[in-house]
Amino acid sequence: MSTVLDGLSLGAIYALIALGYTMVYGIAKMLNFAHGDIIMVGAYAIFVTLAAGGHVGIALLVAVLMCVVFGIVIEKVAYRPLRGASPLAVLITAIGVSYLLQSVAQIIFGAKAQTVSIVSFGTVKIASAEISVSSLITLVVGAVIMAALTLFVKNTRTGRAMLAVSEDRGAAQLMGINVNRIIMITFAIGSALAAFASIFYLMQIPSTEPTLGSMPGIKAFTAAVIGGIGSIPGAMIGGVLLGVIEKICLSVPVLAPYTTAVEFAMLILILLVRPIGLLGKKRREKV
Repeated sequence: MSTVLDGLSLGAIYALIALGYTMVYGIAKMLNFAHGDIIMVGAYAIFVTLAAGGHVGIALLVAVLMCVVFGIVIEKVAYRPLRGASPLAVLITAIGVSYLLQSVAQIIFGAKAQTVSIVSFGTVKIASAEISVSSLITLVVGAVIMAALTLFVKNTRTGRAMLAVSEDRGAAQLMGINVNRIIMITFAIGSALAAFASIFYLMQIPSTEPTLGSMPGIKAFTAAVIGGIGSIPGAMIGGVLLGVIEKICLSVPVLAPYTTAVEFAMLILILLVRPIGLLGKKRREKV
């Protein structure tokens, strides 16, 4: 039971990151590979705030603000000028932004990992199994955030505008929707989710380094593709599925060394059987 709950909490982290990937792709039709490094920005913001004597709640607020600002600036400076460019040009730019963020973090904080003195919540017993309180907090708060995001997209004017832009950007613009503003809001929301993911990640592994977001970012992208890139429920399901599989593999000594291989093998299997992902939708190309 503890393995499954730990997997669900890890899956919630992957899902929060995957939501940033899938929202940006669904609305802006681009893969923001710098999104994983926004988690690193949030982690360092938390590290600096806590080192200065700040409360963990203040640290989270600072991380959210920093990540949102970085997300908006990256979208406006790096991606908006390439709005009509080829997907390859945007992809190369995203990879360049990713390495830029890592290099700047290395210049400021150094290449060595920094220990983050985040509060420890201990463990609780549930049905004779010891569960870390941080895992339960991650699971509950992650579920609330994802439910709130779903309600926001379905029931608010801005959320419906996002859906309209994702369906047909040109038609949405003709209806008076400010496409640039909607894409900027999408980057801001995705970056805020990355900030929450960073503090949940630090609760499990209290250490940060310039390459912190690389592997979680790649795994979250894998989760988004498994669930169906562009689908918000798909990103949630993909993240949770990947988290549970990872924890189960780590709990089996024979499979533990090959955990990452199992995860990416599952991605290949999904792409072979259902290339659009579990909840992805087929899109008809207009001629």
